[in-house]
Amino acid sequence: MLVALLLVGIVAQSNLIVTATCILLVIKFTNLQVLFPLLEKRGLELGLLFLMLSILVPLANGMVSVKDIFLNTVSLPGILAVAGGAVATHLNARGLTLLKVDPEIVFGMVLGSILGIVFLHGVPVGPLMAAGIAALLMPLVKRLRR
Repeated sequence: MLVALLLVGIVAQSNLIVTATCILLVIKFTNLQVLFPLLEKRGLELGLLFLMLSILVPLANGMVSVKDIFLNTVSLPGILAVAGGAVATHLNARGLTLLKVDPEIVFGMVLGSILGIVFLHGVPVGPLMAAGIAALLMPLVKRLRR
């Protein structure tokens, strides 16, 4: 399965999929599988940490001032960004709950991420968001089935 995923990543020209798959293959074939539970338990947190670090670099290196932040936050795009952040974190929390209750759904998220990368030229930074959107849509689908 990992080799197939590697090939999909190569065809899709997705460095993220190729790199992640190669790392997992190296871990698997070097008998370091003891790392799998650690990656499964803490990998998401580590990924989110690096994502947050990359987002905060302009603030840390002085490219963005407190004045810029204030002026942008009170503008219409800034207010929409605050609202978007609040909605996104709420959906992420619902996604995390869904992943705990229904962990096999992760395969659908991976497939959806791959399809989004290949056909929509997306960037797979939101597995929790994908789960959150799925959690949001599930009750709607259940209601439509009745």
